Amino acid sequence: MKTLNIDAKGKDKDPEWMQVTDAGVTITLSTPSEMNGVKVPKISLRSPTIREVRACQAAHPGDEAAVDAMLFASLAEIGEKDVIGLTVKDYNRVNRGYFRLVDEDEL
Repeated sequence: MKTLNIDAKGKDKDPEWMQVTDAGVTITLSTPSEMNGVKVPKISLRSPTIREVRACQAAHPGDEAAVDAMLFASLAEIGEKDVIGLTVKDYNRVNRGYFRLVDEDEL
């Protein structure tokens, strides 16, 4: 059974491994991973532009996983091979962090 992480106002709180700011999100990995040749315990994504999202979609039409890998790599300033080298658990954390980052806070 999954425990809900709710704050005093009844809103979902971000998990402990995710820190969100207006500029980006930092995700603590469950397993340190190699990024740009260095083993790191965290990965940070900055907020994307529409231009970046569209460029990734144009580069990989119909391949959502490749679009995400290219976009996450660009936002973290790492190689795509580093993104696809993450464990599934950590990739899911990055994915969740990205969608939390671009989500409108007041919705």
